[in-house]
Amino acid sequence: MTKHSSQFPRFYVTAPSPCPYLEGTEERKIFTELNVKNPSGLHSSLAEVGFRRSQDILYRPACEGCNECRSIRIPLRIFEKSKSQKRIWNKNKDITAVIKKNISTAEQYKLLHQYLIARHKTGGMAEMDFLEYQDMVVSSPITSLIIEYRLGEKLIGVALTDKMSSGFSMVYSFYDVSEEMKQRSLGTYFILHHIKEAIEQGFDFIYLGYYVKGSPKMSYKKNFKPLEFLSSSGWELIVK
Repeated sequence: MTKHSSQFPRFYVTAPSPCPYLEGTEERKIFTELNVKNPSGLHSSLAEVGFRRSQDILYRPACEGCNECRSIRIPLRIFEKSKSQKRIWNKNKDITAVIKKNISTAEQYKLLHQYLIARHKTGGMAEMDFLEYQDMVVSSPITSLIIEYRLGEKLIGVALTDKMSSGFSMVYSFYDVSEEMKQRSLGTYFILHHIKEAIEQGFDFIYLGYYVKGSPKMSYKKNFKPLEFLSSSGWELIVK
């Protein structure tokens, strides 16, 4: 194999596998490695055309005959909380958020394990051990953050987030799914907190990954309005 220049990434396509969002369909992904001299620049550039990061890989869907995965982001300059989001924000004012470097801890992993067993017991991450979690958090060639959310001393949520030139890209989050926490709508609160932090830092967007119409796993994303969806013509503003 000829060694290629680190200035020009090489792209690959995965073999078909069952789609985790639409039953009875298959997914394929196109991906490249973040092993270039300027990984942050490549990450920011490819995020503009729908790529997401997983450890030191950038990927996006490349499924045959299906375009249901749509990249979405929140345009912060025109975002306004809905009435329900205002209630969620006020309900969680007793939560403390601590932004740290992307370092994994046993405390975080314990919460992750509880979350996966409760919400994604049959998913691909359900068997993740601590070393795999550590790799997910630490193996980032760009600026990544861990945000810990606490009630007093108790850890109730964690968000792994990438810091880009134009905003935050939310990579993965998990939280306490006990009955006493359900009324807090922590997933929504985490996004609202990212919006607050991003606006204070002068950023323009929160990247939420992909939205798949008809997938219950993705339904919460459409509640943040207005949104921008990536189409073949570029980013388009959707206000409804």
